[in-house]
Amino acid sequence: MKKAVIFDLDGTLSDSIASIKYSCDKALKTFCLGPFTEQQYKYFVGDGAENLVRRALIAGGDTYLAHFQEALTLYRDIFRENCMYHVKPYDGIPELIAALKKRGLKIAVLSNKPHAETVNVIETLFGKGCFDSIQGQRENVAIKPSPEGVFLILEEFGMTAEEILYLGDTATDMKTGKSAGAFTVGALWGFRDAAELQEGGADVLVEHPRQVLGLL
Repeated sequence: MKKAVIFDLDGTLSDSIASIKYSCDKALKTFCLGPFTEQQYKYFVGDGAENLVRRALIAGGDTYLAHFQEALTLYRDIFRENCMYHVKPYDGIPELIAALKKRGLKIAVLSNKPHAETVNVIETLFGKGCFDSIQGQRENVAIKPSPEGVFLILEEFGMTAEEILYLGDTATDMKTGKSAGAFTVGALWGFRDAAELQEGGADVLVEHPRQVLGLL
């Protein structure tokens, strides 16, 4: 019997690729690089802001990352102001969250998005206090695929890994969940495909949020 669900944010709870593209394209324009398509950004994201900017710069031809630090600072500043740009929850997510809360399960978010923006997105989309724990990228906590964030949530909830379900949409998420010892579910409505999720170690794949209820 599972007692909690830990969600990834971008590509799992929220369709947020437009906000990432808008902010990164705007930062890169300073260096006459980009823009890139949403599909390209779906493969730039997932491993924190530094890796996002690094991948975008390389794709734009800055293979020596000469503009990396300046571009990263610009991206963070722009994204801080635009993290809700065209962001919405995926179909079925609000209903899943309501069903989980009705069953008495705890729900948490673990994201590589900066912590302040993670909180902003979650509280804007779902309301303050809806989630029992929200963790974005913070200093002194290793980003995913390190399971460190999962362990912090488990400690907060007083639970073991066997008592949680971990849901995400990338190989990074699958590796995070598996490294923590959790039952790990790949979301096919997100940014990556089934092959990547399976290679990442997903225990099962789901095509719609309502299917998660059948796994608890």
